[in-house]
Amino acid sequence: MMNGAKECWKWKEYRWENSEVNWENAAVITAGVDIGSVSSQAVIMCDGKIFAFASMRTGSDSPNSALNVINWAMQGTGMVLENIHYTVGTGYGRVNVPFADKAVTEIACHARGANFMYGPTVRTILDMGGQDCKVIRCDEKGKVLSFLMNDKCAAGTGRGLEAFCSLLGVPIEEMGERSLLVDEEPEPVSNTCVVFAKTEALGLLRAGWSVEKVLAAYFAATVNRLVSLLERVGLVEDFAVTGGIAKNVGIVSRLEKKLGVKALKTDMDTQLAGAIGAALFALALAETKQQA
Repeated sequence: MMNGAKECWKWKEYRWENSEVNWENAAVITAGVDIGSVSSQAVIMCDGKIFAFASMRTGSDSPNSALNVINWAMQGTGMVLENIHYTVGTGYGRVNVPFADKAVTEIACHARGANFMYGPTVRTILDMGGQDCKVIRCDEKGKVLSFLMNDKCAAGTGRGLEAFCSLLGVPIEEMGERSLLVDEEPEPVSNTCVVFAKTEALGLLRAGWSVEKVLAAYFAATVNRLVSLLERVGLVEDFAVTGGIAKNVGIVSRLEKKLGVKALKTDMDTQLAGAIGAALFALALAETKQQA
């Protein structure tokens, strides 16, 4: 089951560049750098329009991770750090972005980023990061009204999902779809601790459960945990999901069914919400600085 699956939990790193934007003609170039506990993203904007972005795994050193991801975003464009007028750092390692002009919390940046990605109707945002889950309530401008964060345990976070990928030998991109290949929903596994959940999962596999059924049980437990968090804040539509969790159809579809609400869709990469929000804050700060 686990042969050759040591690194199946790894997701693909990537970058993108907008060929329709000439950064040399931009009046204001800004960047948002989101250093998370698991992944790092950099978004470069030209006059408020996305020019380039990159997403890669966070290393053991936050300053180096910040430099690596911004350099990758700029790669081949001819742009250098000195061309960027204002940079905002956010995320777990926001205070360790050496070239940032300011640090802004990931709560504020995710709300602003979700507003940009999904539109002004967004009122409730669920973000599942590498080591925490966040529920954010915001207004039509993406301003935070209230929020709640759970960072006490890896269960129901990106790291928890990676641990399950490694245990079951299932590529992280396939987990969601495979969890739906069950005839009926099983009872949830333990949702209080990753260690307990893994132990329970191994017992279920030995008892003859399929990998798909175990995944379904784990995702059911994850959804119960997320619903509890959402209920404590109060779910107000429209509802949107950001972070890597939004790419997992096994979790999102179960969450929608449990809540009785459809999550908004976007063509943008949901893992970029924090970095997009940071780049937008940078734009506002840069414009204020120019006017001073």
